[in-house]
Amino acid sequence: MPGGPGSSARTSVRVVVVGDRGTGKSSLISAVASESIPEKVPPVHPPTRLPLDFYPDRVPVTIIDTSSSLENKGKLNEELKKADAVVLTYACNQPMSLSRLSSYWLPELRSLEVKVPVIVAGCKLDLRSEHLAVSLEEVMGPIMQQFREIETCVECSATTMIQVPDVFYYAQKAVLHPTGPLFDHDSQGLKQRCVRALKRIFILCDQDMDGVLSDVELNDFQVKCFNAPLQPAEIVGVKRVVQEKQLDGVNDLGLTLNGFLFLHALFIEKGRLETTWAVLRKFGYGDDLELRDEFLPVPTKLAPDQSVELASEAVEFLRGIFGLYDIDNDGAVGPTELEDIFSAAPESPWDEAPYRDAGEKTALGNLTLNGFLSEWALMTLLDPRRTLANLIYIGYGGDPASVFHVTRRKSTDRKKQRTERNVFRCFVFGSKSAGKSALLNSFLARPFSENYYPTTCERYAANVVDQLGGTKKTLILQEIPEDGVKKVLSSKEYMATCDVALFVYDSGFIASSLPPVTQLPVHHGKGKSAVMGCHAFLLQPRMTWIHVESQYKIQQWYRTIFGYLDYMQVSQEMGIEPPIHLSMKVRDSNNIFSRIVRAAEHPHLNIPETEIGKSRKRYRHLVNSSLMFVSVGAAVTIVGLAAYRAYAARRNASA
Repeated sequence: MPGGPGSSARTSVRVVVVGDRGTGKSSLISAVASESIPEKVPPVHPPTRLPLDFYPDRVPVTIIDTSSSLENKGKLNEELKKADAVVLTYACNQPMSLSRLSSYWLPELRSLEVKVPVIVAGCKLDLRSEHLAVSLEEVMGPIMQQFREIETCVECSATTMIQVPDVFYYAQKAVLHPTGPLFDHDSQGLKQRCVRALKRIFILCDQDMDGVLSDVELNDFQVKCFNAPLQPAEIVGVKRVVQEKQLDGVNDLGLTLNGFLFLHALFIEKGRLETTWAVLRKFGYGDDLELRDEFLPVPTKLAPDQSVELASEAVEFLRGIFGLYDIDNDGAVGPTELEDIFSAAPESPWDEAPYRDAGEKTALGNLTLNGFLSEWALMTLLDPRRTLANLIYIGYGGDPASVFHVTRRKSTDRKKQRTERNVFRCFVFGSKSAGKSALLNSFLARPFSENYYPTTCERYAANVVDQLGGTKKTLILQEIPEDGVKKVLSSKEYMATCDVALFVYDSGFIASSLPPVTQLPVHHGKGKSAVMGCHAFLLQPRMTWIHVESQYKIQQWYRTIFGYLDYMQVSQEMGIEPPIHLSMKVRDSNNIFSRIVRAAEHPHLNIPETEIGKSRKRYRHLVNSSLMFVSVGAAVTIVGLAAYRAYAARRNASA
């Protein structure tokens, strides 16, 4: 299968040349820059830029020479940190300089955390005596086993121009078409991310979805990637090569997935990485084997109180995917099926926090349909780009630009006294041991546990809540650890993402362990406020608040200067709902989750108010009343003047 160089997003490659003094660094650079045998070489060659067309990839190479002297070590380190690739030189006629590669230079690069490909260049090949001649593979093999960052080794001579351009060609190639993301030297096979990316490409090219690439499909693939068709004899030759080495790589219908993967492993083993990279980049992949940003149009420039939701078309696609893998129709998919769903993605997006265990599962640990859709809603809320990428990985073929729906601003929702959102975010505050985690577990239909495990990071629980009238809304509960409350409350932009704030406390121990209010930070915001959070008062402008009493825990807080906080009284004074009593231990949730959704659906209600807010409201009322008085007085004056004029006119007429 013929191939060509794959296009890279890079517009230049910066190569830094290092090595012991006298190993030929500057002569090597002079030779490649002038394309001739250098006559006079400076101690340190000035920066050199090879022209655009010097190598087939048409990406200019900038070469930086360095001094190995101790006084220039700082400058050397600075240049290494800016390098895209490093050429490390030794002199073929100086065995000591070769041993210095592994005893000094390569460990030094690691200590500086220079994580770029290294090309080892053996210079002064013309000066090596016959008794020093050894196989390059024999000499460099053990070093390359120890230092995997070495991409390749080249012996060259600036005096005879032997393989001088090759040194920097390999350096450029290592940057534009890196081996690291594709191939594992230890296992001598393709890396898992590479396999997953090629699997997705295979699926996309298998247009009739029969699990193989027919001759027609194989030719279409070749034209798409390389703008050149395969001749019938070439297709036969490709399949013959695969069949000789990979028994299951070809069948009667065409090239199988295993055969497709074998071909690319073969390209890489033969040093033709540009062929595989051309394929990957044609299908949108970057050097990290993830889709590039230009293939992922996500909403930008959102106001803090706007959010992103999946459009109905994308949700229906996900329902179809779930049904496709729910083979036994039990309304759930197990870990194996979930891995199959994401088998063409770089990895399963829900293997780690915050998505791991954030959705509803059955007693057997299988993800329900509601849990599946809620995980997608959570991922869309937190990272729309990640959502879009994974939708494409699992086969979404619609317009990427129409995947999302951007909600209108909450300020507009409050004015209209309704919201069109389908996904609501609820911050759950409370002290340690107050029952926040138990509340989230209950939301995911998980059993209550007597064991206490403190939450040390933000945790999410997402699920679908059925409302009256048959509507369904997705609710995302976010547990705020006590240690993280101050940081959350200090960010107005972050708090603007919250639809409902839930304060969980233990009604059985209100009168103990409460921090003085004077120690709590106070945040003011346009007259609206609430007593809220861990070791904090939050005076947050536009938010719905609900108080919840958890009756089985042992700790609570909040004490005022005048005594202990009476939550019933505070609720009345601030104009919010009174505390809702519930117990997760006896599974009495008191319909709390539907209440949260209803509160979110009415964004103009349950907004708490401080004395500052009340004072401002009274002031506005006084100003409006004064304006009304002035308006009425002016109206009376105008009416009186009109009456006098009418009287005067009648008197004149009588006269």
